[in-house]
Amino acid sequence: MAESTKKRFGLLGKNISYSFSKGYFAEKFASGSLNDLSYENFDLQDISEFETLIENNHQELAGINVTIPYKEAVIPFLDKLSKKAKLIGAVNTIKFTRNGKLKGYNTDYYGFKKAIKPLLAEHHKKALILGTGGASKGVCFALDELGITYTFVSRIKNENTISYEDLNQDAFTEHTIVINATPVGTSPDITAFPAVPYQYFTPQHIAFDLIYNPAVTQFLSKAAAQGAQTKNGYDMLVYQAEKSWEIWNK
Repeated sequence: MAESTKKRFGLLGKNISYSFSKGYFAEKFASGSLNDLSYENFDLQDISEFETLIENNHQELAGINVTIPYKEAVIPFLDKLSKKAKLIGAVNTIKFTRNGKLKGYNTDYYGFKKAIKPLLAEHHKKALILGTGGASKGVCFALDELGITYTFVSRIKNENTISYEDLNQDAFTEHTIVINATPVGTSPDITAFPAVPYQYFTPQHIAFDLIYNPAVTQFLSKAAAQGAQTKNGYDMLVYQAEKSWEIWNK
C-alpha cells in the first residue's frame, strides 16, 4: 500500500459514533506512520444507501468493516463471498479486489474463537447464545469448530430457539457457557441487561459478552456476582480487526 493516493477504510453501521474500529485503526495507522491511510465511520440509516456510498467513493476505498445491523443486509450488494462467510451467512469485512469487485468475509468467528479458547475447560460442552442476529452467526460457527453444541435464546421461539421464559436451573446446569450476542447493555444504555435468571450462574460457567463498551456490562457484573468467569468483547474485536487488516493487505 505504498501508493501516493490516500487509501480510505471505514466501518459500515447505524448509529456507530461509539465505534471501536475507528479509534483502533486511527491509532494503528498513526503508530505505524501510515499517513496515506485513513479510517472513518460510514453511518447509514438504511442499507439502501450503501450503493451510493460505493459509487461516490470507489476510487479511494480499500476496505470496509461491517457492524450491527448490516452484517446480513449487506450481502446482496456484494459480488462474492469467502467460503466461510457464505457458510456463516454474515459479513463483517469487505475487501475491494483488484478488478474492483466487492468480496465479503467474516472475521467475527475467528475473533470470538481466539478470545474464548483460553477460558474453556473440559466441562464447557454446551452454550446458550442470546440473540439470533448477524453477530450470533459467527459465534455459532466458531462453537461448531470448537466442538461445542449450542442453543439459541430469543424473544421469538421456534424449532431451533428457546425463549427467555424457558431458561431455568436445568438449562443453566446443562449449558455452562452463556454468550450475549445481543446489543442489550451497550453504551449509552448501560443499565439494561438480557432477561436471564442470573441466580443460576455458578463458578463452572463462562459469561461472554460481545459488547466491549462498557467494559463490564450488567450481564457480566451479574454473572460475576455468582462466581462465573467473565469476558467482554474487546479481545474478540482486536483479533477480528487484525484479521480484517490481513485480508485487506493480501
